Amino acid sequence: MIKKDFLETVGSKIGSIVSSKKDVETVFDAVVDSLVEELTKGEDITFGKLGKFSVKNKKARNGINPKTKAKIVIAAKKAVAFKASKTLKDVLNG
Repeated sequence: MIKKDFLETVGSKIGSIVSSKKDVETVFDAVVDSLVEELTKGEDITFGKLGKFSVKNKKARNGINPKTKAKIVIAAKKAVAFKASKTLKDVLNG
């Protein structure tokens, strides 16, 4: 599913609240911007029925370039992790 399809689905569920597809997109973009902002600060974000987004610090590590077999150092970085809630897992697994 792409963003356009997702926004149409959401719009159809909340049609009486929001007057246009543009309004749905504006709200969605605001939610995504807020998520990114909080994750950038290092804050965890938990949605009860969905799960938890958090930032994980990955340490620098050694690796091998598969093409040349040369050893390289993979730099430390931050990554977003998602852990599904029990409710979501139960729904997915019937």
